[in-house]
Amino acid sequence: MSPLAHLAWPFFDEQHRRFGPALADWANREVGQYIDHANVDRSCRALVRALGDAGWLKAVVPAAYGGLSERLDVRTLCIARETLAWHDSLADFAFAMQGLGTGSISLFGTDETKSKYLPPVRDGRHIAAFALSEPEAGSDVSALATTATKDGPAHVRIDGVKTWISNGGIADHYVVFARTGEAPGAKGLSSFIVDADTPGLEIAGRIDVIAPHPLATIRFTGCRVPLANRLGGGGEGFKVAMATLDIFRSTVAAAALGLARRAFDEMIDRAATRNLFGAPLADLQLTQVALADSAIDIDAAALLVYRAGWEKDRGAARITREASTAKAFSTEMAQRVIDRAVQIFGGNGVRVGVKVEALYREIRALRIYEGATEVQKLIIARELLKARESTRRQAAE
Repeated sequence: MSPLAHLAWPFFDEQHRRFGPALADWANREVGQYIDHANVDRSCRALVRALGDAGWLKAVVPAAYGGLSERLDVRTLCIARETLAWHDSLADFAFAMQGLGTGSISLFGTDETKSKYLPPVRDGRHIAAFALSEPEAGSDVSALATTATKDGPAHVRIDGVKTWISNGGIADHYVVFARTGEAPGAKGLSSFIVDADTPGLEIAGRIDVIAPHPLATIRFTGCRVPLANRLGGGGEGFKVAMATLDIFRSTVAAAALGLARRAFDEMIDRAATRNLFGAPLADLQLTQVALADSAIDIDAAALLVYRAGWEKDRGAARITREASTAKAFSTEMAQRVIDRAVQIFGGNGVRVGVKVEALYREIRALRIYEGATEVQKLIIARELLKARESTRRQAAE
């Protein structure tokens, strides 16, 4: 399976067909030299700078601030994550967080905040982060307990704890969501850009996970932030978060697709070259079934990923169902494909240093972050019921 063959599909424009091969060529030559899984902080800093120097981070900001497209192009973001994930999950992570950590600014920032925060991220000089999750509030955003209270006419004071924050400890700014109390639940949240050197912001602890990347718990204690750093209006934090995730949730699916494609490539090479019972492993019918099932899974996921991106890029206000469908299917699909690859590798499949072993660890978190699979299914069902009710009302009018 050619990793770029799908760019011939009608979902894509010429700019996408140029972008994909160019990034793949750069990644083949460059990515490996920046990867040190024993020092993920240093690796991510180096990757961000390299991506910026090469111009790839232009994809994460609008054209008015030196980006590639007039507005964030979801298909380009997905192509980038799929391509980089094929090479290494840290390369994908470094790119993805520059987008997620500034997506809210691109969508809801003022001209002043965009001018201040987007160019350094585009150039790889600043590292971005998105601080939504809390110890008791992950998928349920309405349960956020961090507060932002007025402190004079032009500032707020943020107090609370955020956890599972990617780039925590190395970011230059955080997009932070806090309760401002305009209304109960999700309608009483707002979002703010908080510089990493703001007094009262501290890294409470780093978090080690099975596929290491910069991850931390962050504590805010009387953290004084200019009201000018608010994104959107007061009480619009939930809107800001959901609009941002509406774009970047599809890209998580694309990263899973990249991991699955790499596992498939490893799997098919192993099956074709490993002899068993006097013949290549690929001659066994059960191996052929595993290969065929994987190829079907990958094609189906790619169609869902780029359907979602195409819908958003052609002007859909929201792609909640499409993005959730792509993420739920693609991340679960990648887990299946990678598991098959490990099985075909046999004992070597669980040996540290073998690529499929790393992929097995790397895929697991994608089924959880930015909304676990089970949550995506709830979202899909609610969107379907909402659409039914809308149709019923229209018919009754």
